[in-house]
Amino acid sequence: MAERHRPPLRICLLSYRSNPHCGGQGVYVRNLSKALRDLGHAVDVISGPPLPVLDNGVRLTYLPGLDLYNPEDLFRTPSIRELADPVNLLEWLGVSTMGFPEPLTFGIRAFGFLRNRLGRYDILHDNQSLSYGIWALKDRIPVIPTIHHPITVDRDIAVRSVRSWWKKLKHLRWYSFIGMQIRVARKFSRIITVSECTRHDISREFAIPARRFRVIPNGINTGLFYPMPEIRRDPRRIIVTNSADMPLKGLYYLLQAIAGIAGKAPDLKLVVVGTPKPNGGVVKLIRRLGIGDRIRFTGRISDEAFVMEYARAGMAVVPSVYEGFGLPAGEAMACGVPVISTTGGALPEVVGDAGILVPPADPHALGAAIQRLMDHPDHARDLGMKGLKRVQENFTWRTAAIKTVEAYREVIHAHR
Repeated sequence: MAERHRPPLRICLLSYRSNPHCGGQGVYVRNLSKALRDLGHAVDVISGPPLPVLDNGVRLTYLPGLDLYNPEDLFRTPSIRELADPVNLLEWLGVSTMGFPEPLTFGIRAFGFLRNRLGRYDILHDNQSLSYGIWALKDRIPVIPTIHHPITVDRDIAVRSVRSWWKKLKHLRWYSFIGMQIRVARKFSRIITVSECTRHDISREFAIPARRFRVIPNGINTGLFYPMPEIRRDPRRIIVTNSADMPLKGLYYLLQAIAGIAGKAPDLKLVVVGTPKPNGGVVKLIRRLGIGDRIRFTGRISDEAFVMEYARAGMAVVPSVYEGFGLPAGEAMACGVPVISTTGGALPEVVGDAGILVPPADPHALGAAIQRLMDHPDHARDLGMKGLKRVQENFTWRTAAIKTVEAYREVIHAHR
């Protein structure tokens, strides 16, 4: 039966953390919910802090937690009244012992909120909380999760990035929620993931048969990310957007690459969209390499300013060691910026032949690719055009939403 002749669905999209400015979770929730609504479906989003930015017609329900990782009030001490709530107490104890309890506690809160409201929905879509609370609902209503990439990769890279046994233990404690996520993920008959690479890696890391996965690539918001040909590009201006102090994102290797070619390009500049941790590893490395005059951190910027930064850039670099999909690569391509990317994770599936691909964790290869684009501006321009075309033809949120609805209906049918 054609989709247009089938009844619209009532969808509940759950997201334990939906920051619209950092990471991909908030981007996924906003764009997928809008695309589902545009197809005629009713969408409610239930989120913990920080909240997503949603479009008109998508209803938001806020499940407040302690929000102890809020950078404006980091690791605050909760009040006695707050800690009288057992779930809040569990969250505070988890954070106090260097853990990350938010997926667990969000799932408990979601269970309490939804258990008497399940009749409002046809399906629950869990955005990677993989919590016991969501598991507890799956026999009463169809549930499908999205797993963007195996968090075991983040954990292993973080542990290898430090030498001190104490710091290794801290990373292992932080990622201790993974055990819950693996146990819960194994209970679902269907799982959405965003690339063939992540299907393979999650299947291996979580011991889940590959046949249970439905690969649905993310879209790119081309209404937000688009070329601005009236703005002149600076061929020696590089843009990178990532979580600066996360080893997984590879900024350390890009900084080493910049230092390696600085002598050949005295006017080379790197713009980092983000904010470094005060006196963290990135700041210390910049100081040690002596390249502080070439690096600018934007801090948090508006969407309009973000697109302007892309418009001025001569190239975008995605130095990640691993990506489950690679939104920064797709967003740069949508702006017509030539892209240099590692082959970490699913990035080759996004970039294809529309960018330069180099091995991950290789500063020399990154530096050579940057030099190549600076020396050959015609090649850089061609890559920018190819990247824009690739995004327009392959990565739209409408296509992602249509495929997601197909997965919903499959799970709903199997649940009957």
